Amino acid sequence: MAEPAFEPALIIVDFQEDFCPPSGALAVPQGRSILTTLNTLLAYPFVLKIATKDWHPAGHISFASSHPGKEAFTSFATITNPQNPSEKYESRLWPDHCVQGSPGAELVKDLDLSKVDRIVEKGQMASVEMYSAFYPPLSSPRVGDSGLSALLKEKGVTDVYVVGLAADYCVAATAEDAVKEGFKVVIVEEGTRAVEPEKWGEKKKELEGKGVRVLGMKGKEVGRVMLNTKA
Repeated sequence: MAEPAFEPALIIVDFQEDFCPPSGALAVPQGRSILTTLNTLLAYPFVLKIATKDWHPAGHISFASSHPGKEAFTSFATITNPQNPSEKYESRLWPDHCVQGSPGAELVKDLDLSKVDRIVEKGQMASVEMYSAFYPPLSSPRVGDSGLSALLKEKGVTDVYVVGLAADYCVAATAEDAVKEGFKVVIVEEGTRAVEPEKWGEKKKELEGKGVRVLGMKGKEVGRVMLNTKA
């Protein structure tokens, strides 16, 4: 019997200056420490290697500064589907971050971009929050699709390995949507950090319940990529 197809892709989510200490506007604890792991994975024979960027316009709806009287981290705003006002969700508010063209929106300079095949810019709609690299959590109709799913399918990808920042927000949302899109999905734990690390254990269980495997660099699923001869 023939072995199942294995065409792995790597998605590095939002490894940007604004998400990294010491000076990032929305720095994830120890966020910069994942650099070595990311560059190690970039040297592996994935069939496709993608880096994503939050790429927000000034005044983005996720910024607390866009909502008078509200505070970053503790306040929420209602996000409405611009094409269907009856579809809504609540989203946490953040400091201004990753504004298009700003230094904070740049990918961390020591990331080996020579091995990245494509950069996907997300979160460009001012009125919609978008954690996932695929699309916002709005579906009736879907708005803000980044085209990532179509790109992966065009390349014949079967398995998606997700790393980057932050584990409990954009990495988690990207992994969950990758499962919805029909891919087998792994989060490589050494390649991510959480905004709320004390809650990461709970979040991992939630992700695993949705079909996302959270594994280490020494796990067989990561080792399998090293043996991939199709890249």
